[in-house]
Amino acid sequence: MILLIVTVLIIGSLLIATEKYTNINKAAVAIFVGTLGWILYVCFGADFVMGQHAVDYATFLGGAESSSADVKQFIAYNVFLKYVGKASEIVLFLLATMVIVEILQNNGCFDFISQLLRTRSSQRMLWTLSVVTFLISANLDNLTTTVMMLTIMHDVVIRQRQRVLLGCAIVISANCGGALTVIGDPSGIVLWNMGAVTASNFSASMALPCLIAWLVPIFWIGRQLPTRIETQWIVLPYRGDDTRLNVWQRVVMLFVGIGGLWFIPTFHSITKLSPFLGALCVLCVLWIVNEIVNRKLMNTDEMIQRRVPRVLQYGVIQMMLFVLGIMLIVGFVRETGVAAYMAQLVDRYMGNMLVLGFCTQMLSCVLDNFMSLMAMVSLRDVADGVQATVYAQNGAFWKMMAYASAVGGNILCIGSITGLALMKMERIPLGWYFRNVGLVAFAAATVGLVAMYIMLM
Repeated sequence: MILLIVTVLIIGSLLIATEKYTNINKAAVAIFVGTLGWILYVCFGADFVMGQHAVDYATFLGGAESSSADVKQFIAYNVFLKYVGKASEIVLFLLATMVIVEILQNNGCFDFISQLLRTRSSQRMLWTLSVVTFLISANLDNLTTTVMMLTIMHDVVIRQRQRVLLGCAIVISANCGGALTVIGDPSGIVLWNMGAVTASNFSASMALPCLIAWLVPIFWIGRQLPTRIETQWIVLPYRGDDTRLNVWQRVVMLFVGIGGLWFIPTFHSITKLSPFLGALCVLCVLWIVNEIVNRKLMNTDEMIQRRVPRVLQYGVIQMMLFVLGIMLIVGFVRETGVAAYMAQLVDRYMGNMLVLGFCTQMLSCVLDNFMSLMAMVSLRDVADGVQATVYAQNGAFWKMMAYASAVGGNILCIGSITGLALMKMERIPLGWYFRNVGLVAFAAATVGLVAMYIMLM
């Protein structure tokens, strides 16, 4: 049985890593493997339940004799739902932030970005795109930020090679910016939800390594750009057909949306409730503000035109399904004991934290960065009350795995959902990316990993 589960995991991982060549969506693969894994778990549930939950199962039976139906019922309500709940927290958080972005985009709250690109200087264009992407990605999920910035850049820059280089800078900035905070990437959200890290401590530890992994490749990309860049004439988009907000109203909505997301860590710290509730609160407030400022438009029964690119909507939905599938996979891997066995192998052959971080970084460059992180996180539990260990809350293990998996996605485009979005939009060959950007990204990521190891250990 264990051999069958491992075989399914290996095949699923290969399909996820080769999505570009097989054209099989990684979200579909993740959902299928997660579903199949739990079906296999239920088929041999009695052995796993007695090995992992003997005491709880005895309490569930209440002295009655065990039957196949009892085992399945226990798994459904006492084992499976626990992992569904954890996955739902992440998916609902992503759903709330996606809707927040859509409301802000519909009301022209990001139009200022186009105005910042009124330049023909390649360096100014590069650093404007990079800095804005880095900052926005730290507050929104990195896929949303990447697709939005790629769409804006694509409408401004004429030449394809220049768009490719600037697109690479956007992807790197989004991945590094998303790794900086607990709300900027699904990986950080998972670690935050499970109590492995706290928001402020996580960002403080990630700041220097993320800056190293971000700035070095951006400088390198800047050397490959010409002095002047060909752009189209940029004007503020006419929005008389879908919104009548003035500049100050858009600023207020942007403040409510982004400022509300900043408040979520405080909300979680005060209430101890799941962060997705804070995200839903922010969404509700922004939704109410949206209806107030657009009340005249809505009273006239005029439909609001959705300007969010279709690729953004589909991309984020696929990301949510992918996250759900990976979380289900992690669940049955832990419950079958495969995770415990893998943890013993890791301790035996990769006991050093720096070596483990480097291996995670290399795994992430060919496998999805979120899946790479979850593969490592599933091996350990947060150590309660043992502050000296690397597995305690805010321990070195969680931070180094989060950093290594995030920046590993910069080495190859196939290592992150944001990189795949760039490849599909600009049709970048994998070999070209690695030669012109990936090698430098690898060097910078490794230097950042060493810097983090020195700081934390």
